[in-house]
Amino acid sequence: MKSTEEKRVLVVGGGLGALSAAVHLRLKGFDVTLLEAGERVGGRANLIERDGFRFDTGPSLLNYPWVFEELFAAAGKRLEDYVRLLPVEPSLTFRWADGTRFTLSSDLQNFLGECERLEPGSAPSVFAFMRDAGEKYRVAFDKLVGRNVDNPAKWLGALTPRELLGTGLWRSFDGELRRHFKSRHVREALGSYAMYLGGSPFQLPGMFTILPYGEMAYGLWLPEGGVYGLVEGVERLAREAGVEVRTRCRVSKIIARGGSVYGVQLADGTVERAHLVVSNVDAPTTDTELVESDRPFAARPRAAKTKMTPGVVTFYWGVAGEVEGLGHHSIFLPEDYRGAFDDLLERGRVPRALPFYVAVPSATDPNLAPRGCSAVFVLAPTPTLSRMPGADWSEEARKIKERVLETLKLHGVSIEPWRVMCEEVYTPLDWRRRFGLYDGSAFGAAHTLFQVGPFRRKNFSEELEGLYYVGASTTPGTGMPMVVLSGRLVAERITERVR
Repeated sequence: MKSTEEKRVLVVGGGLGALSAAVHLRLKGFDVTLLEAGERVGGRANLIERDGFRFDTGPSLLNYPWVFEELFAAAGKRLEDYVRLLPVEPSLTFRWADGTRFTLSSDLQNFLGECERLEPGSAPSVFAFMRDAGEKYRVAFDKLVGRNVDNPAKWLGALTPRELLGTGLWRSFDGELRRHFKSRHVREALGSYAMYLGGSPFQLPGMFTILPYGEMAYGLWLPEGGVYGLVEGVERLAREAGVEVRTRCRVSKIIARGGSVYGVQLADGTVERAHLVVSNVDAPTTDTELVESDRPFAARPRAAKTKMTPGVVTFYWGVAGEVEGLGHHSIFLPEDYRGAFDDLLERGRVPRALPFYVAVPSATDPNLAPRGCSAVFVLAPTPTLSRMPGADWSEEARKIKERVLETLKLHGVSIEPWRVMCEEVYTPLDWRRRFGLYDGSAFGAAHTLFQVGPFRRKNFSEELEGLYYVGASTTPGTGMPMVVLSGRLVAERITERVR
């Protein structure tokens, strides 16, 4: 029987990965205290409330709802008793400067019609793509994503030779799409997901065709009250399970002595003792800024070698009246598609041909804005902070806003300055300062071939006994479903090691 101190876990940070880990650890009998620096939990999935508007700061839609259903089911609860999910259908529309549009839908017939419109005769290819990506999705979630495996041979050894060949790990994302589609617009739309994985579709593994497939197969959803409504539901689940949640409780140090974790020091100097600490602060930030060890800590120089996803500038606009010409979810892609990726990932500059994303969540949930008004969210990718040293980010944000409004106007969407009742802007500097995001990277470590699976940052420290990681920069990866799975995986890891 373990002592009370041996069964105590301190979780640093309060994002969805932290909340998931806390729930799973509590269900396994651990005494769990979650320490969140901000006034509310959620991490980058946070909330801005202003002038009657309610803005989600980061994720703006929910995909793979089954992951959240499993989290609640583990505690003997039902997701629908905590959160109401509103369908977003059609899910999103891609738009180009030449007037071309392409809309994704969870209705296969609608998706088929869109592909036929842009590429007549493509119906057989659409079915082949859906079968192929569906099999990749099954293999990924049944055999790869949901396991703690540190040995690459063992990780891939779970697959049959046919499954291994079908993963597309040795072909690019774009190469996989070219097997099925001739239309550049279809390929560019489906391949654009690569940007949020930290690479281009010309470089990332073909396995990631599972991203557009997963959104179509399981739909896109908006939790009632916005994504933060989901966060509130998970927080309630954690508290009901017996997790102690402390907000406005900043951890300044994770203390290690003699190669083992000793506890954490809070901003007010108080030391909380525990031999088990799970950090939901971005893993490279944890290693470089939080860990205080009396021995050399090799993870610090390794952190600098981690390839990160891009930064983002995000705008939150409370707009008077309806925003005509936009659905809930739109992505604007430039004509120089490859050049945008090269600017962002190779040249280290804001793309001259700027891709960006616009969401109007109040179109689905009118309660997110005052009556007759619209809540608008805009996200534009940027290089990380280290790629643009000395940048004036307020000026960069101003120029990005100007380009976004110009592009919207070209597409018949006009948001006149006098209609913007309130505005908040987050640059990569703000994302780093507010949420501890390493180098201002918005989505955590990139998903290059050698940063997935057992090659990704492990969810435990190989140097400090008792230190664990959860969230976007560790296994299995970035995105709300992945960090929730990350919480289960780290809880399983700790349980295996603490008998």
